[in-house]
Amino acid sequence: MTSNSVRSPLRPANVLVIMSDEHNPKFMRCAGHPFIRTPNLDRLAARGTRYCSAYTTSPICVPARAAFATGKYIHQTGYWDNQDAYEGSVPSWHHALRERGHEVASIGKLHFRGLPGDDHGLSDEVVPMHIYQGRGDIKMLIRDPPQIRNAGIKLAKTARPGESSYTVYDRDIAARAQVWLHEAARRRPEKPWVLFVSFVLPHFPLTAPPEHYYEYWLRDLPTPKLYAKTERPDHPYVRDYADISHYDHGFDGPEAVKRAIAGYCGLVSAMDENVGKVLDALEKSGLAGETRVLYTSDHGDNVGARGLWGKSTMYEESAGVPLILAGDRIPAGDLVRAPASHVDVYRFVLEATGIHDPALLQDRPGERLLDLPSGRAVLSEYHTLGARSAVFMLREARYKYVHYVEGYPPQLFDLEQDPEELSDLAASSNHAGTLSVLRDRLHGMLDPVEVDRRAKRKQAELLERWGGAEAAMKIGDLGYTPAPGSPPDFNP
Repeated sequence: MTSNSVRSPLRPANVLVIMSDEHNPKFMRCAGHPFIRTPNLDRLAARGTRYCSAYTTSPICVPARAAFATGKYIHQTGYWDNQDAYEGSVPSWHHALRERGHEVASIGKLHFRGLPGDDHGLSDEVVPMHIYQGRGDIKMLIRDPPQIRNAGIKLAKTARPGESSYTVYDRDIAARAQVWLHEAARRRPEKPWVLFVSFVLPHFPLTAPPEHYYEYWLRDLPTPKLYAKTERPDHPYVRDYADISHYDHGFDGPEAVKRAIAGYCGLVSAMDENVGKVLDALEKSGLAGETRVLYTSDHGDNVGARGLWGKSTMYEESAGVPLILAGDRIPAGDLVRAPASHVDVYRFVLEATGIHDPALLQDRPGERLLDLPSGRAVLSEYHTLGARSAVFMLREARYKYVHYVEGYPPQLFDLEQDPEELSDLAASSNHAGTLSVLRDRLHGMLDPVEVDRRAKRKQAELLERWGGAEAAMKIGDLGYTPAPGSPPDFNP
């Protein structure tokens, strides 16, 4: 930290957790972005602490959200992909709070299984978005050979000004959150509450409200980093993911790319506007002084860098997440450089609401967000779309190591000297020692081969349950989960 860490326990208070979906951590003005407009997140960071090296547990929605709820890594929870969603069997911070008499409610996207009888541990789920029909997109279960995502080509076609079911859904979430906060102020429950407000923006489709879209379209937008085909990394996993996701295949020139960048930036600003409405309601309700706020996203988005769109890679744009804390005893204006992870949030929510039970922290790798050890390493995993075998990312203070179980060479980046990840050092003899140390550290946390086998075994079982590969291919792929009340859009 830039100032002393907070070592004494926090006094019990309410917690407002705000999560967006697919927010690249570089796309905030407070993170140094040159032109993105995020005044409300900037204001939150100014009165709180921002973590500039925070990571998702998996760069894809469903497993990341299960880990966020349970405080465990993907290999610990066993929720591997976007079909195998959280159903409540692994205790979450939601369960811990509710069992101790706290109100813990959600408004918006959860991306859990959501079938009758599932208990996610929440007191109330308001307009929840869960995976489609409790099964999601079963075509993604076909790992080898991976199947081309025909829905991906629509990314460029939907990059435009306008409204989508997602922009409408997010405004409804913001409205309901404002009502909830004002009503909570009237109730004044005896124990601190937790409200989880979960937006779906800036997740594609890249259709942004016109007032936000044109703010960027009318600018001279820069081309994404390493976008030209001659500049793109030659790593085989990166090439395979780009081909299988099919996102970039829909772009037919610079203007199409500019539309996508304007759309993504517009969605970020639209999301920030909704965050501002919620934070304003917290202030006007009189609850701001007794409520801590946490903002993050489930994962990032490549936004065209290296010719990649969507998530599913271990680059900073995809595996990195924004993370901001603010409120009582949270240092104002601080910047934390030590690696942080979503597994740390479980512990933070318990402490922030006054729950101090060591048994709840057993088998949970999270550290105290207000006192992160500088020598720690955090993990991200990927077990689905485009990956024939498991992908693991280990991030410690200086280096990022990416390990592929089979089929691909490792990657190594010195984020201190090369924060934009322009130079892969894995093949350099000068860094063989570093590579070996980080490989050993990863193996000290898990057995990559065993984890890969376990994931594939469960995915094969799920695929068989849904009728096998032939049935999955007939259904097609789902571009994105439909908002509540909206029809699905399967692509053959």
